[in-house]
Amino acid sequence: MTAQEQPGGAVGVRNVVLVGHTGAGKTTLVEAVLAATGAVPRAGRVEDGTTVTDHEEVEHRLGRSTSLSAATCTHAGVRLTLLDTPGHPDFVGELRAGLRAADAALFVVSAVDGVDGGTRLLWDECAAVGMPRAVVVTHVDAPRADLDAVVLICQRLFGDGVQPLYVPLHDDDGSVAGLLGLLSRTVLQPGSQPREADPEHLDAVAASRDSLVEGIIAESEDETLLDRYLAGEDVGYDTLVADLETAMARGGFHPLLPVVPTTGLGVPELLEVLLRGFPGPAERGLPPVMGPAGEPREALRPDPDGPLVAEVVRTTSDPYVGRVSMVRVFSGSLVPDAPVHVSGHFARFAHTGGLDPARLESDEAWHPGHDVDERVGAVSVPLGATLTPVPKAVAGEVVCVARLARAETGDTLSDPAKPSLMEPWTLPDPLLPVAITARSTAEEDRLGQGLARLQAEDPTVRVVVDPHTHQMVLWCMGEAHLDVLLSRLRSRSNVEVDTQPVRVAVRETFAGRGTGHGRHVKQSGGHGQFAVCDIEVEPLPTGGGFEFVDKVVGGAVPRQYVGSVEKGLRAQMERGVAAGYPVVDVRVTLVGGKAHSVDSSDAAFQTAGALALKDAAGSAGVRMLEPVDVVDVVVDDEYVGSVMSDLATRRGRVTGTEPVGTGRSRVTAEVPAFELTRYAVDLRSVAHGTGTFTRAYCQHSPAPQPVVDRLTAAG
Repeated sequence: MTAQEQPGGAVGVRNVVLVGHTGAGKTTLVEAVLAATGAVPRAGRVEDGTTVTDHEEVEHRLGRSTSLSAATCTHAGVRLTLLDTPGHPDFVGELRAGLRAADAALFVVSAVDGVDGGTRLLWDECAAVGMPRAVVVTHVDAPRADLDAVVLICQRLFGDGVQPLYVPLHDDDGSVAGLLGLLSRTVLQPGSQPREADPEHLDAVAASRDSLVEGIIAESEDETLLDRYLAGEDVGYDTLVADLETAMARGGFHPLLPVVPTTGLGVPELLEVLLRGFPGPAERGLPPVMGPAGEPREALRPDPDGPLVAEVVRTTSDPYVGRVSMVRVFSGSLVPDAPVHVSGHFARFAHTGGLDPARLESDEAWHPGHDVDERVGAVSVPLGATLTPVPKAVAGEVVCVARLARAETGDTLSDPAKPSLMEPWTLPDPLLPVAITARSTAEEDRLGQGLARLQAEDPTVRVVVDPHTHQMVLWCMGEAHLDVLLSRLRSRSNVEVDTQPVRVAVRETFAGRGTGHGRHVKQSGGHGQFAVCDIEVEPLPTGGGFEFVDKVVGGAVPRQYVGSVEKGLRAQMERGVAAGYPVVDVRVTLVGGKAHSVDSSDAAFQTAGALALKDAAGSAGVRMLEPVDVVDVVVDDEYVGSVMSDLATRRGRVTGTEPVGTGRSRVTAEVPAFELTRYAVDLRSVAHGTGTFTRAYCQHSPAPQPVVDRLTAAG
């Protein structure tokens, strides 16, 4: 099947996601492709003179993309949608949304900076699901560019399936004058017809051409072709191209192309690879679909006449048109003003991360599931921020839909007569916590609304009201992500937010046995207050909770007030007895007391019980307990030592290491939660972007004296 052919004679579709580190040139490359196809008059410009990449103010201030954007153009009868993703690791949610909407990936690598650790990990993810990939090398015209070194790095990190299709030709002054096609043996220059390469050029690239041809033939379905080639047969150009396209579609071969987006050099050749080498939606497997209750459904086919199943891959809020949803249609057709069923149950599938047993319930509270029917607004083809209305969108296309007020990122759109649900794409847990408060009381309601909107747009955002510290904690992916979120709260919700250090759930317990005396006597004329109680305390094993034992004899504390003493003890345990942290794992025995026939009361014995517990803390001593988490760090082998050393500085205890795949290891450790507040940021520096981690609550353990001193001072 050629790029122009699709079932039923419809226009062909290609959905390609561009990935790579910040500064590699993804956005500039998108602009060059749009200019080459005539979608914009010149690179990056649309009709009103703005750039295709004009986004929100925060992106201009940071100097980088922070969100997924889509640009659709038509070339040679194929509708090509380019999904431009942020390169910064904080915006991995936008990146994975782009991967979900695409059928192939274009890895953009700088000839100056090479490949970073995050790009290599992403390559492995794409390989695991069999996504076809190609590599574009930008900045080949820069003074420090070294294409040969980049090719070797890509082959070492990505495998021998990466082979250059073209090599740059340089003028005497070192500038890039054209490209030499290794298969066609022709020289390509902007504005000129291809010409035969000079013999000296062919001699210089003979080894590269042999390696390329052998790589293509190795993926050929003709098992005799390699033997014939090695025997000296000259394999025809058309045969090589056909085998190259087949190998690319199957994900076994990955062409590498040098491109100079600013001059357009290499862009036509890139378009040919995108349209002829990458598969269309009909050639890719689609995500599984289930019913509303989780029951399995038949496998999807990208049939325009099939049942509607689409997915919201990005959500934005526009002050003029309201909520706009970027949607990938997997099956059926989507038409304006049609009813659709919106299924959203992201919290059901999201990783709970083990941060707290109530985490899933908290997620559901802030990001509730929903099953509602809505009516589609305008359906448009995106060109950056410009939307062009279309009469309908068919299976395989990526479009923008207006007026879906309840649809959130990750939700499924389906036929109301046959509601369906797609499991959302996998996302890492947000692991950088920041406590936030509205700057003024008047802004508190707007803060809640703004945070709910952020969670609807970005599944990597979680908001948790900690039941122990009572702080509102915003969990995000990193500092850059936090900056963007706070900026959006200011610009969209008109809320100024103050950030505070995150408090961890410290506990107090008694260090040993002790006794306490509580006396609450007050005479102020008229009815007074009188209550006295004596208690004994002793610590319980970890997890023992609270035990109350009544051993009063002789009615020293009347029966109706024994429960009052227990109530006062529990209230004081919540308030703490040393530094203001809750008391856990203790047994309290009521052994005696005194009452007055007139002045004793429920309130008086509650107060006496609380005073007795505070008094007992002086004789028994108090021990501070800090939460300890189990941390699993997966990192490249070369950084295992650095990670273990860093964990040691955080008072971590390494409990094991084991290999994970090729060249990577898992380090497991128990680390105090105090030391993990900024670990999401610090690990990137320690592991050079190759590390990931998860954390789960393990236990509360006694805190060392320096930590106790700090806690006592804070309390």
